[in-house]
Amino acid sequence: MLAEKPLIDNLELIAKQVVEGFIIGLHKSPFHGFSVEFAEHRLYNAGDPIRHIDWRVYGRTDKLFIKRFEEETNLRCCLVLDTSSSMQFPKGKKKISKLQFSCIAAASLLQLLKRQLDAASLALFDETLYYYSQCRSVHSHYRMLTNELQKTYNSTTSNKATNATASLHRIAEQMHKRSLVVIFSDMMDDVENIEELFSAMQHLRYNKHEVVLFHIAEGSQELAFEFENRPYEFIDMESNEHIKLQPQHIKNQYIEKMNAFREMVSNRCHQYHIDRVEVNLQEPVEKVLHSFLVKRINMH
Repeated sequence: MLAEKPLIDNLELIAKQVVEGFIIGLHKSPFHGFSVEFAEHRLYNAGDPIRHIDWRVYGRTDKLFIKRFEEETNLRCCLVLDTSSSMQFPKGKKKISKLQFSCIAAASLLQLLKRQLDAASLALFDETLYYYSQCRSVHSHYRMLTNELQKTYNSTTSNKATNATASLHRIAEQMHKRSLVVIFSDMMDDVENIEELFSAMQHLRYNKHEVVLFHIAEGSQELAFEFENRPYEFIDMESNEHIKLQPQHIKNQYIEKMNAFREMVSNRCHQYHIDRVEVNLQEPVEKVLHSFLVKRINMH
């Protein structure tokens, strides 16, 4: 299992291994290109692809019309990583952090996209959107993006806050062609900012982008709040705020609030037609990705 490996020296090699592991079981592509802009109808001719028939028009007119589009493209995919300090959790030689999981998963998706000759871009943000690449499909571009993910995997930044809202709005403003946007984040923003964050995701949806959110959490401590029955000092990884407490005294209240928060995120994603993928770091990367890709195939 990749989750047990403390350090990855060659992210590209690991990503290839992940993809090789599940590509054999995928009989068709989990990603599909889509038409950029609908142009007009024309009458159906024998031999035209049936999938392009506009069945709504047929229902109204009893005539077969084909949808014509101005531009047919391969898929364009933007991988967006939250690199704020909360994503460095958990820290430990034998544990994989939320950020490291994101880098492996993103590098694996890059490998899959490269095989399909699709175009990809990469965006990295914490307090600001500090890295945003072009969307291209050439081999050297994929190598550059993987190298950037390798640097991010090895990074150990501290006290970096999150401003996902501004970063996602900037991405929406700069992405002019319809794309698949895959976001990796723990969504650990202030609760009062969550509505603004979903407003930014809505900006992407309004611009006709498809949005997938990998919502990442560590299971034992972050979700189940499993700590020994003794006093601890907890440190906020973004603000460096310290608090001393006995975990058992607040465990039930913490779990209740965490579950309510995650349910709220899930409901908002459903409301705004955002595909949310729950990630527990106790599951290996390849299992999470395989479940996600099989689900996508079954959707088409």
